[in-house]
Amino acid sequence: MARKKEAAANVGLDIEPPKERCEDVNCPFHGELPVRGAVLKGTVVSTKMMGTVAVEREHMKYVPKYERYEKRTSRYLAHLPPCMPMNQGDRVSIMECRPLSKRVSYVVIEKR
Repeated sequence: MARKKEAAANVGLDIEPPKERCEDVNCPFHGELPVRGAVLKGTVVSTKMMGTVAVEREHMKYVPKYERYEKRTSRYLAHLPPCMPMNQGDRVSIMECRPLSKRVSYVVIEKR
């Protein structure tokens, strides 16, 4: 059941809530979804799923044998609330939440 308040909920970070209002139960600002844990930054690589985006994050991994770093990528599936329109290539912040499906355990909280 969605919150009856008009104001957006505070997610615990210094983030501006979206201007639009939505009725999504799994929206951290207008719904009932609590967020906690890791905050990751990445790029949206796919918006083809309904209500879900694929976010890719690059990080450096140290290889002791060669004493160098290698670039690696990780892909996360994140829930996209309807109040936050996204396109492929957008830079976003995602935050950990309870599992929403088999592979979705993050929610988009900010477009950077």
